Amino acid sequence: MAALSSSPSSLTSKLRKLDFGTGVVGARFLGKVAAFALAEGDVVLVGDEETRVAAHRGAILSFSADARRLLTGGDDGRVAATSLDGTTQTLFEQKGRWIDQVAAGADGSFAFSVGKTAHFQPAKGERKSLDFPSTVGGLAFAPKGTRLAVAHYGGASLWFPNAQAKPEVLEWKGSHRGVLWHPEGRFVVTTMQEPALHGWRLPDGAHMRMSGYPSRVRSMEFTSGGRFLATSGSSEAILWPFASKEGPMGKQPTMLAPRDVRVSAVAAHPKDEVIAIGYEDGLAMLVRISDGAEILLRAPSGSPVSALAWRADGGAVAIGTEDGGAGLLVL
Repeated sequence: MAALSSSPSSLTSKLRKLDFGTGVVGARFLGKVAAFALAEGDVVLVGDEETRVAAHRGAILSFSADARRLLTGGDDGRVAATSLDGTTQTLFEQKGRWIDQVAAGADGSFAFSVGKTAHFQPAKGERKSLDFPSTVGGLAFAPKGTRLAVAHYGGASLWFPNAQAKPEVLEWKGSHRGVLWHPEGRFVVTTMQEPALHGWRLPDGAHMRMSGYPSRVRSMEFTSGGRFLATSGSSEAILWPFASKEGPMGKQPTMLAPRDVRVSAVAAHPKDEVIAIGYEDGLAMLVRISDGAEILLRAPSGSPVSALAWRADGGAVAIGTEDGGAGLLVL
């Protein structure tokens, strides 16, 4: 990967430009097709052709995906699944309520939240539900097995929906939003309402506080193998080291691609130690972690990058912005 200074044309000439007319809240790949979730309720599938599907009668509030379908939660009270063929199926509906969070499991199961209640729907069988102390801020499946991390006020809970035991509560004061498992299942990390992350080292319950951000962290993702946790929230991408059993405590983060505007989104390459970084002015680039080499993907447009996603084989990147501008780059 060449540095920008030695590659003035970069990859911007190869970017397939898209314009959806409304903000992009999320992006994922279904096989080789990029699926974009739009703020006003549509899902757009971009492969050789572009297919737009009316997934919700209102705003999309949350999204996730498995290998076959994009799951979205809306303010119309529905969990919807949009498949590669452009069909949308309603998986759950509760009129008058919002689907705040949704998470896809690897086996066709999924989870979602309505207010203080988290729900788990197995691929086959009855739905399980559990109430939490406050509105659910985030949901994430563990890398292996049916276990959910549920972020809420005062910490996070680890819930086995198929067990009778009460969830294990990971306590820390404050409002916890997004939640993420380390790929090896040894750590759980949450974003907070304040400009900080909090993590727990599960084998011994040790706390890991990651602070110093100028703004709230809205995007985080572990790199391949879980060596680093890449995050937004600053004028550079902040990468916390997670290669050791101790996690990042007592270690300095790596800081990449500094600019005079803040990072708004990050996405880690599925195989290599490369991250895609999006900024609040619409610029997006690829950065190699080992030496900080950069290459431009998208020139600034004035609207923040709100979605970034890699194809499972690392061969393509999808980019979305708050004003509906988007792009698809096949590498």
